[in-house]
Amino acid sequence: MAPAADGPEDVTVQTVGEIGEFELIARVRRLLGTNERVLIGPGDDAALVRTRETHVLVSTDVLVDQRHFRRDWSTAVEVGRKAAACNLSDINAMGGVPTALTIGLAAPAALPVTWVEEMVRGFVAECAKVGAQVVGGDVTASDALTIAVTALGDAGRPVQRSGAMPGDQVAIAGELGLAGAGFAALSRGFRSPRAAVEAHRVPTPPYAAGPQAAGLGATAMVDVSDGLLADVGHVARASRVRIDIDTERLPLPTPVITVGEALGRDPVSFVLTGGDDYALAATFSAETTLPDDWTVIGTVHDLKADEEPSVTVDGIAFDGDPGHQHYR
Repeated sequence: MAPAADGPEDVTVQTVGEIGEFELIARVRRLLGTNERVLIGPGDDAALVRTRETHVLVSTDVLVDQRHFRRDWSTAVEVGRKAAACNLSDINAMGGVPTALTIGLAAPAALPVTWVEEMVRGFVAECAKVGAQVVGGDVTASDALTIAVTALGDAGRPVQRSGAMPGDQVAIAGELGLAGAGFAALSRGFRSPRAAVEAHRVPTPPYAAGPQAAGLGATAMVDVSDGLLADVGHVARASRVRIDIDTERLPLPTPVITVGEALGRDPVSFVLTGGDDYALAATFSAETTLPDDWTVIGTVHDLKADEEPSVTVDGIAFDGDPGHQHYR
């Protein structure tokens, strides 16, 4: 008598929700090759690709309705400006100057045409701040409204995340905490403080500060999209260092204090972990004299034996969520 056939193997299939955003990105990166035209590959705010005549920075972001924006909170113009700013900021964070955007739009059939036209007007308005141009894109049908943007830019002197050195000073340009406070206020049904709510709807990246930092010799740089601790953590891991943030040096905008008091939260938490402001965080040699639009908030330290790269707050490990992560 023939033996019974073996049953199906019990294979455990992991989901992207189980492994999380950063592990998913790490696994995808291991599958990607490279060639002599790719000067900086995945792992920074933008890639650097060599063309026949020059070098080009390239970055892509995706925004999904109800996750990155809400149409009952923001106008179509504000959504367009935010989608553009997220991508222009990636070029800025590399020390580059944005030149062009393409837009991929996946939209429900019932979406009003006027909403799309107003969104594009928002793109045009934000791009005008840096002299960039929308040069094309694609449209497809989808149940979920999704905006995928690719940004191109002139490289200048690219600043990566991996160059921070022990002894460097850590500084920020732009405001932190406003967008996170605005999101918290909107989530509770409030429409004020106006400055915080508007910062969530439309960020104001310090576009001039990226090339400025590159010119000042910044050793590493990142834009703060997921939260100061989370994004500075990318620099710490890429540079193999420990970065300590001095909370007494952190600027606290008045609207952030107001929201903190209203919701019973420490306003410093919005500055440390709130995202969507698209400020810049960069490291510079301790000898570098920084202009007034940069604020020193911390220091880079060497790793001790068996110590892993990390970000500490006032010298100790942060006890809490360092910022936003998809799938968590």
